[in-house]
Amino acid sequence: MKSYSFSRSRHLVLVLGDQLDAKSAAFDGFDLKLDAVWMAEVAEESTHVMSHQARIAMFLAAMRHFRDGLLARGFTVHYRALDDAPNVSSLAEELLATVSRVTPKKLIVVQPGEWRVEQSLQTAAGQLGLELEIRPDRHFLASREEFASHAKERKQLRMEFFYREMRRKHDVLMDGDQPVGGAWNFDADNRESFGKSGPGDVPYPIRFRPDAVTAEVLELVPKRFAKHPGSLAHFDWPVTPEQGQVALRDFIKHRLPDFGKYEDAMWSSGGGLFAQPYLFHSRLSAAMNLKLLDPREVIAAAEAAYRKGLAPLASVEGFIRQILGWREFVRGIYWQFMPGYRELNALNAHEPLPVFYWTGKTEMSCLREAIGQTLEFGYAHHIQRLMVTGLFSLLLGVKPQAVHEWYLAMYVDAVEWVELPNTLGMSQHGDGGLMASKPYVASGKYIERMSNYCLGCRFDPAKSTGDDACPFTTLYWDFLLRHEKFLSKNQRMTMQLKNLARLDAPKRQGIQQQATQVRAGCRPTRATV
Repeated sequence: MKSYSFSRSRHLVLVLGDQLDAKSAAFDGFDLKLDAVWMAEVAEESTHVMSHQARIAMFLAAMRHFRDGLLARGFTVHYRALDDAPNVSSLAEELLATVSRVTPKKLIVVQPGEWRVEQSLQTAAGQLGLELEIRPDRHFLASREEFASHAKERKQLRMEFFYREMRRKHDVLMDGDQPVGGAWNFDADNRESFGKSGPGDVPYPIRFRPDAVTAEVLELVPKRFAKHPGSLAHFDWPVTPEQGQVALRDFIKHRLPDFGKYEDAMWSSGGGLFAQPYLFHSRLSAAMNLKLLDPREVIAAAEAAYRKGLAPLASVEGFIRQILGWREFVRGIYWQFMPGYRELNALNAHEPLPVFYWTGKTEMSCLREAIGQTLEFGYAHHIQRLMVTGLFSLLLGVKPQAVHEWYLAMYVDAVEWVELPNTLGMSQHGDGGLMASKPYVASGKYIERMSNYCLGCRFDPAKSTGDDACPFTTLYWDFLLRHEKFLSKNQRMTMQLKNLARLDAPKRQGIQQQATQVRAGCRPTRATV
């Protein structure tokens, strides 16, 4: 469906790929006769990091469906598709080209989800001599200003206290002024492993068969981005608000009851290739991050399931905390501290990202599983990200900006406002503790306890030195040795540092020597560059 119109408009409303919200403040006061919408698919948004093909397809398919929905409601839409000629590759250049034809009196946009994009649009509006009205993003439950007020009153930012404020303010899981169940979180009841028997027959998330619009995108992406990582073989994501609602109901009914108990558990598929990549997780973050799904509706549906006795409180609270707590908190951190936040590197980490992050070809079973699944689906759940791929890069000492760019590229749900603080701050501790109270570090024994990844792996998670020593375990102790002075100031690291103190000098030297070998083996060679 072509959607170009060349008539002049009063206001040109800019809709970005992660702003597909029909209730957006951008449409307040929209006049179907006088105003128009602008949307553009541009290569720059897929190439400034080497985006996974499924991530590209998710954005393009959702954008095209949103465009068609606007057209069906009588909106004038100036839409530049990636395969239109000419397409000048960047948002700013496409906007300049459109404005020269449409000559609007004002540009309107909801707050972008990325500092780079916001700056680019402001620069373009300045070049055009047009006012750019940036409106608040009502999708979120806390505005940038509300978070700034929260931050101003505190010397130290912690999600837990922010989360409690949000629970009270929005009356979520509350009995009067007290939390339901008498506690703010139920972590003690969650985070179990699957044990030796495994997860059993987990209901697979509902699949969405690609329609004609999505099929067109799935044909375009591998042609246009042939050298980009990832597969489209399993693409069945929700790409419309209607599909988002179906996916929400499916999760609430089939997987929410066991979500909390197993939210941190990991499991290899064994014989079948990634047969259960989602386990008990919701697979809703991509739909929420593109604004196809309102977080208020997600939170309300989860709470209703608890109130009706359909899901235990521990699961419901753990799930709601991810949305009302972490999701809102990381957005606040992002806008509070950008653009400088992106360049933080508190641990002075400068190793390159190993090449196997892009291929999955490594002897380490856990990394092979997590990265292989990521390449296949564009998805890994939060513990696979934090305590496998993120943990290894942290222990190895990879430059946090390189880790950030990999996560932004590889996951279908990645938008910078949510991905950067989670990666640079929580995962890599690059902000020195601004976001998280301690580095999330562990040895290979953690992965052995929470998964079956270590079964059949040639490395022994109990060993830190020797030919079969687990690189995670070697690097864990080396990390504590390298950063002992820095970590000694953190009370939450006391127990780990006490364990470190028990190591004698020969053991420490052996660990450091083996860690040096591990790092050398992870650095790219001329043959792999």
